[in-house]
Amino acid sequence: MTADEIAPTPPTAPAEGQATADAPVADLNEPRVVSETGVDARVAAIVEPVLVDLGYRLVRVKLSGLNGLTLQIMAERPDGTMAVEDCEAVSRAISPVLDVDDPIDKAYHLEVSSPGIDRPLVRRSDFDRWSGFEAKLELTVPQIGRKRFRGWLLGTRGDDAARDGGMRLLQAADGIDEVWFPLDTVADARLVLNDALIRDSLKASKN
Repeated sequence: MTADEIAPTPPTAPAEGQATADAPVADLNEPRVVSETGVDARVAAIVEPVLVDLGYRLVRVKLSGLNGLTLQIMAERPDGTMAVEDCEAVSRAISPVLDVDDPIDKAYHLEVSSPGIDRPLVRRSDFDRWSGFEAKLELTVPQIGRKRFRGWLLGTRGDDAARDGGMRLLQAADGIDEVWFPLDTVADARLVLNDALIRDSLKASKN
């Protein structure tokens, strides 16, 4: 691991975020601030309207070389849940649409899944909803001379239409520093699977 990927626990970490089950129901039409490029972006443009019509939100599209070629579609309900039955419903709905538009010129395996516990963060509300939890981020534009960070989310701030506000992070790799990132510079963000996140997931599953 490089130095900017190591995050020791700070002496006084922020309070844990609200449990998933306590989070408000999200807006189906809230745009993603972290999105795909290339073929993944073309697939996202095709499937997202279908998902919204069904009452789901697109989280991420990723085409990988797993099992030959796998197209992974991550989706969720506005309350953050995604059962096996939901995945099956989404798969049945988007398969014929992808067959018609045919954005991928090779045979592939379609996989529809939930975001998982260590989920990607793709909307502004995600960064607020998971405030207090640990995350890893990669930026398109360096901040304080680096693109990779790991620390505790402190929520978003600002309402600059040009840059869509930004998010804050308690960065612990080089000391306890609060760093601010414009949201439109985040290329990838994901929660870190740790004890706090597991406890929150277990609590949510019991409600």
